[in-house]
Amino acid sequence: MTVQRGDSLAERYFYSTMWINIVQKWRLSIQQQITFAAHKSTAMNQGLPSDKSIIKHVAIAGNIGAGKTTLCEILARHFGWEVHYEDTESNPYLSDFYLDMKRWSFNLQVFFLSSRYQQVLRILNGNRTVIQDRTIYEDAFIFAPNLADMGLMERRDFENYLTLFQSIVSQIKAPDLLIYLKASIPTLVEHIQMRGRDYEGSISIDYLKRLNERYENWIGNYKEGKLLVINVDQIDFLSNKVDSGKVLEMVQAELHGLF
Repeated sequence: MTVQRGDSLAERYFYSTMWINIVQKWRLSIQQQITFAAHKSTAMNQGLPSDKSIIKHVAIAGNIGAGKTTLCEILARHFGWEVHYEDTESNPYLSDFYLDMKRWSFNLQVFFLSSRYQQVLRILNGNRTVIQDRTIYEDAFIFAPNLADMGLMERRDFENYLTLFQSIVSQIKAPDLLIYLKASIPTLVEHIQMRGRDYEGSISIDYLKRLNERYENWIGNYKEGKLLVINVDQIDFLSNKVDSGKVLEMVQAELHGLF
């Protein structure tokens, strides 16, 4: 409606007042919609992390055959995470290592250290939550010292390796959540035989036992971040859907506690 030039003063006042009321009601309506949307958003996101607290790095640790890769894939599908696998397919030393551990132990450990360091850098610089198959700590606290104690890595090579490891970890942070898969030797052997990797055929029981002892010692003293221990002997998430659901609930509870 437009105020015509010939309208009386009273009519002009009436029309002006009417337009002011319309504008005020329109502003009030917009403010109410904004307030409603804000309350709705708060309600929907209650209990969820803010952008600053969103986790970026979940890692799974465990002995050979514990089920790390399988659990990575289960969690990635459920939570929509990206998986960073252990680099075994393109590892140029792995097959040779299992045939001659003493000759190739140092080469293998340096390769894994470099590979996992690059993974961690990509995780920290990325914008997605990533779940990592085995951590950078396991090389230094489990595999390398075990090889050195068994006489399968020269002491000078081991000390050189540790110096390199310490320089690297001083530049990165621990995972937001570390999941440790605790498994007995019979369970590990069963899993190794099930997947049938050729290069794992020569792994000895004694070697697995030594690794398990070191894992238990490392996990018992782990203070770098949040830790969840899953007993694979009791929870078969590989083939039991009920147990798989239990693991998802356990991880969800730990994630909620991070925020």
